[in-house]
Amino acid sequence: MKPKNRIYDTLLTEHLAKQRQMAFISGPRQVGKTTTCRIHADTYINWDNIDDREFILAGPAKLVDKFQLDRLSRTPPVIIFDELHKYPRWKQFLKGFFDTYADQLRIMVTGSSRMDVYRRGGDSLMGRYFLYRMHPFTVAETLTQDLPDEKRIIRSPRKVSPTNFDALWNHGGYPEPFLKRDTRFSRRWQSLRLEQLVREDIRDLTQIQQLDQLEILVKLLAERSAHQLIYGNLANDVRVSIDTTRRWIDVLTSLHLGFLIRPWFRNVSRSLRKEPKWFLRDWASIKDPGDKAETFVACHLLKAVEGWNDMGLGKFELGYLRDKEKREVDFLVARDGKPWFLVEVKQRDESISPSLKYFQQQLAAPFAFQVVLDASYVDADCFARAGAPIVVPARTFLSQLL
Repeated sequence: MKPKNRIYDTLLTEHLAKQRQMAFISGPRQVGKTTTCRIHADTYINWDNIDDREFILAGPAKLVDKFQLDRLSRTPPVIIFDELHKYPRWKQFLKGFFDTYADQLRIMVTGSSRMDVYRRGGDSLMGRYFLYRMHPFTVAETLTQDLPDEKRIIRSPRKVSPTNFDALWNHGGYPEPFLKRDTRFSRRWQSLRLEQLVREDIRDLTQIQQLDQLEILVKLLAERSAHQLIYGNLANDVRVSIDTTRRWIDVLTSLHLGFLIRPWFRNVSRSLRKEPKWFLRDWASIKDPGDKAETFVACHLLKAVEGWNDMGLGKFELGYLRDKEKREVDFLVARDGKPWFLVEVKQRDESISPSLKYFQQQLAAPFAFQVVLDASYVDADCFARAGAPIVVPARTFLSQLL
């Protein structure tokens, strides 16, 4: 297939037209950050390129002179710094560059680690950038690249083509395997990406020495997507301390191997379980159908919640619900501190979960959905009817997100 446009093309076009702040684009390795950003840039600077690195180390003035960024132009030139977070003084460099040249050019910064996490000295960049978190393709992004309307951030339902939905399910949402749609390629791509993350990103960005034990932890986490993490059990399996296990999982999360969803407590009586749930970023390699279905929906919800936050559409949170009676709902999305909608994921159509009914009543959430992966698309708005829980097809529900 030909490369598809991304919603992030639209997002960056709007940012560059309206904002003077730097755009920080963070996201997993091979999610398409550089490809997307270079469409909008006049100059590309990569820390991993030795020649480019020399210009960065020589200072901002040298860069501006080399690439003639101080010449008159109809619109401010756009410069990308790629993988700059690998430079120990990257924040200090960007602060000086932005403070000197912000009115003459526009700056984008990309990186495969979470640039809001790796704070390696230098002055704060507060107020000088907006962070945009890039995610793989999702159902909604295969249908439209328009940004949500501020008045109604939920989209109208649209039917996703069976081939696109099957490609997302079987190959994942990362651009290369999603567009190529070749099973052998996808397997090799997944294996190589995992190896690069553990052996290259960990080596470049952390001081972790026990890579063999870390690889065991990665293997265990790959088998436990959509499950609660019991740190003590993982520590015993890997033969490291609980504190080390927590620290390593934080590193793997910051490098986008997966993400944690924590229990949502507010106004829920007797919610005593505190373990987070772990989800892989790439659902395609998950063997268990139920775990894969829950991870598939989790990745869609995370992209929506982080995207809405990054666009300034409100304050959104993603959590899950569980009490000591072991009643559980897979996901809760809160909007501006209040429960907005609940989601229970099922592979096949079943009667509505009693826990979904219970927690909706307890929280007075306007919407509660039992999302069914195998159900056919229905051309109706999932959010048109508040009140009692309803069973909805994943193909409909996910088309209304981001």
